Amino acid sequence: MQMHFPAAGIMAGTSRHDREMAVNAKKQLSVCTDPVESLRLQCLARGSSGIKGLGRTFKIMDDDNNRTLDMKEFIKGLNDYGVLIEKEEAVAMFQRFDRDNSGFIDFDEFLLTLRPPMSNARKEVITQAFRKLDKTNDGVITIEDLRGVYNVKYHPKYQNGEWTEEQVFRKFLDSFDSPYDKDGQVILMTTLGRGNNGLTIIHL
Repeated sequence: MQMHFPAAGIMAGTSRHDREMAVNAKKQLSVCTDPVESLRLQCLARGSSGIKGLGRTFKIMDDDNNRTLDMKEFIKGLNDYGVLIEKEEAVAMFQRFDRDNSGFIDFDEFLLTLRPPMSNARKEVITQAFRKLDKTNDGVITIEDLRGVYNVKYHPKYQNGEWTEEQVFRKFLDSFDSPYDKDGQVILMTTLGRGNNGLTIIHL
C-alpha cells in the first residue's frame, strides 16, 4: 500500500505548529535566565526551522569545512542571526561547550544540544514511521525504499511536470536530511553524534 501525503494538509499543520511553537517560546523567554535555554527559545521563536537557520549561519562562516567554530566566529554567527545576548553570556556559553579547552566547538554537536527534548510518544511515532519507510530493513532510508511506499503522483509539482519522480523522492528525504550535507540517505539512532560514513541521522 502506497502512502499519499496531502501537501495542503501537511503545510497547514506545520504552519499551525510553528505559530504555537513561536508563541510558547516567546512566553518562556520573558522568564528564562539560562543562556543556552535563552538561545534555544530565541531560535524556536522563529518556528521549527529556527535552529536549522542558526546552523546555516554557522556553516557560511565555516570556510574550511571542518564543522568547528572559534569564539570569534561563534559570537559573530549569533550576532548575524540576530540573537539577543550579552557578549559575556556568549563567551560563557562557548566555554561551556568547549569541553576540551581547545578554543573550538563542534557546531553540529552544539546545534543538537539546542534541540528541545523529544517526548517518548513522538519517538515511538518516528520509529514506527521509519520502519515503515525502510523497506529493505537495513536501517537506512533511501530513494529506492521510498519507491514502494510513497506515491508521487499526488504531489502537485509532479502533476504539473515541474519535478520528476526522483526529485519528489529527494525532496521528501531532504526534509529529514542535514541542512549542510544532503546525501539522500537517512538513518535512525538513539544517541547523539553523526555517522562516520556521513549519513544523516534522526536523533531520538
